[in-house]
Amino acid sequence: MRERNTRRYRLAHWPIWIWVFFLAPGPLTFDLFAHGGSRRNLLWLLLVMVATGVAGYFGQLPGVEPRPYILRFTEDKPNPLYRKICYTFAWNAVINFVLLNLAGLVIAATTGKWVMKQIYLQAYFPLCAVVLLLGLLGLLPRVGRSTKGEGIERRYFYGAVWAAVISQTVLLLLWKTLPRSPATNQVKLAAFVLSLCLVGLAAAMGRLPRTRPIVPGQLMVAD
Repeated sequence: MRERNTRRYRLAHWPIWIWVFFLAPGPLTFDLFAHGGSRRNLLWLLLVMVATGVAGYFGQLPGVEPRPYILRFTEDKPNPLYRKICYTFAWNAVINFVLLNLAGLVIAATTGKWVMKQIYLQAYFPLCAVVLLLGLLGLLPRVGRSTKGEGIERRYFYGAVWAAVISQTVLLLLWKTLPRSPATNQVKLAAFVLSLCLVGLAAAMGRLPRTRPIVPGQLMVAD
């Protein structure tokens, strides 16, 4: 059983939370991928790095703690506030960007018009507010009052992360390489949906890292 997290392990988890909170202002993130970086992106990145660095130094980021908080995946322990906050914002990064990109693709494939910027400006923060509210109420996986369901909830979380990251990477490559036309709009939509489904299926079958079920009493070292 791992009783302490090594420095390498802690440092390896820090960029994850830099990325999660860097994505939080959705319209600013959209500008980054659509038009390239700006001074605002750089300033926000520096602020996020400082804030997460301080939190990580004091062990207030999941995976960056000096010692693992969860040793048995089904153990009934209080879920610390920092885990609730971090995983809520992680869920926002997963849910918000996937849904908004999917909406933009559907509109482009059916009407031929790209309105991604308008979608992000008008819908990102309302949807973000809904996700944050669900997190506040403890209705998202890994955000509840107890860690008792960790053995299963982690599957939902990592499965969603794998699906979102892989599918949006595919979409970004298609966005950069294919011209805009009715046919390519439909190709992008089909590829995005197919990727979400295939990766989601692989996660449901436990074929991806950290997506297999954990039986009661199983140690964290088994992960």
